[in-house]
Amino acid sequence: MGAVPRLPAVNDPAETGPTEPPRPRRGERVIQLRATQTGEGYKSVYSELTRPSVWSRLRTGVRVTGEVLITFGLVVLLFAGYEVWGKSAIVDAHQNDLNQQLAQAWDPSDDPTVAPTGPTAKPKPPAHGKPLAGLYIPKLDKHWVVVQGVTQQDIRYAPGHYPDSAMPGELGNFSVAGHRNRATFWRLDELHPGDAIVVEGKTEWYVYKVYKSRIVRPNQVEVVAPVPMEPGAKPKQRLLTLTTCNPKFDNYQRLIVHAELDRTQPKASGRPAELGA
Repeated sequence: MGAVPRLPAVNDPAETGPTEPPRPRRGERVIQLRATQTGEGYKSVYSELTRPSVWSRLRTGVRVTGEVLITFGLVVLLFAGYEVWGKSAIVDAHQNDLNQQLAQAWDPSDDPTVAPTGPTAKPKPPAHGKPLAGLYIPKLDKHWVVVQGVTQQDIRYAPGHYPDSAMPGELGNFSVAGHRNRATFWRLDELHPGDAIVVEGKTEWYVYKVYKSRIVRPNQVEVVAPVPMEPGAKPKQRLLTLTTCNPKFDNYQRLIVHAELDRTQPKASGRPAELGA
């Protein structure tokens, strides 16, 4: 008495009986999914709704292409990071080692205790890949140890001295080559006439002043001749020539910077003014 009668569930077949599927709306098409019977039994259900279309293949191709491009972009970014920071760190580490080798080679304790009585012999250049001198470009706030030789192995981590060219401060053309990377001669194009380039020898500083820059072809090796661009001419000046690839990220040209010796200063009197205190 007083109990509320239970209403039949809306989706309860026992109460409402079987329900019919909704009728398709105008413009819709119903495709029955049927299993395919073969001699080995029934295959999985297949219909034209699951069959790949041109647009589904196109979407798949675009998705795969996008993933490949993203991966390629990440690889390029990693390589660029290595070129900017990784390679610079490696070069700096090797430059520190070369600095120590150069200081050891210039150690006064290695000098003979008795001065020679005959004519002083010309210093013998070091072996290929061994440190030769210090090279400073104050405008770029850069300093390197120059090694002997200009092969790829020689100049991998340092600028290299052309073996057939003059030594620092000598009559002729002291010529140095370096890679165009951020750790070496990357900003060499910023040098202009009047800028200083300082070379450190064992007992003296050599202060050169830039007087000309030029772009040449890779086969124009006369730029490192004793008289640049005049092979066979007798030298009358004490020059310095720096060479590197041009433009940046390529090597189908060469950037050349010529400088002339402005003065020589004994190391005992301190550092040149161009290098600061």
